Amino acid sequence: MSERYHSTIRLFLEDDLESGRMIQCTPAQKNYLANVMRLADGAEFHVFNGRQGEWRARIVQTGKSRRSYELEILEVLHPQTEPQDIHYLFAPLKRQRLDYIVQKATELGVSRIQPVITERTQVARVKSERMRANVIEAAEQCGILTIPEIGEPAPLSTIMKSWAPNRHLIFCDENAVQSSPLAALSHITSGPIGVLIGPEGGFSESERNNLLQQSFVVPLSLGSRIMRADTAGVAVLSLVNATLGDWK
Repeated sequence: MSERYHSTIRLFLEDDLESGRMIQCTPAQKNYLANVMRLADGAEFHVFNGRQGEWRARIVQTGKSRRSYELEILEVLHPQTEPQDIHYLFAPLKRQRLDYIVQKATELGVSRIQPVITERTQVARVKSERMRANVIEAAEQCGILTIPEIGEPAPLSTIMKSWAPNRHLIFCDENAVQSSPLAALSHITSGPIGVLIGPEGGFSESERNNLLQQSFVVPLSLGSRIMRADTAGVAVLSLVNATLGDWK
């Protein structure tokens, strides 16, 4: 996280941002600013919408009782950055671990988060609104200017049928022939990336065989340790960032 964000309050807005525009706060935003952060009339902080960079904004209390909060957009501070083209696909987890991996995937710079239903997936239903709330919270806290897209849960077979062949798909394979993850990733030169993490019980044999038959698939070993799915997700995304992404 950049040093400039250590003490900066940041708020995500859906609205378009331009100098001089007045934006009415939602009840949730007003509660956050007034009751959580204790900001009063005239207080300044940062806002972003994932499209137009980061802006300085100011609270303007209105109405007879001055209980209505509006935001005055003042000036742009940081231009919009281009997101990394990394899609994160995973078998849904139970609630707290799902929250964790969605937040960490956002912090690690993915551009799309896609729940995948496999043969051994134990949690088939997820709340897209909850995932989006976790994405926004992570972006607000970590100085991120882009908001990952949230895909609706879909069967692995369906996703594979529509997969773009020019996007490499990295998946954790306990039986990968190449034991070194760095060596496996070294064969990828550039281009869009997908990272696929299976369920706790792993992929079925038929799913694994189908994945290995695809020319765009890159099997990746994470060594001899058995990791939980959420831990494996953080590990693989870190490797991808370090070898192919913006940590390189």
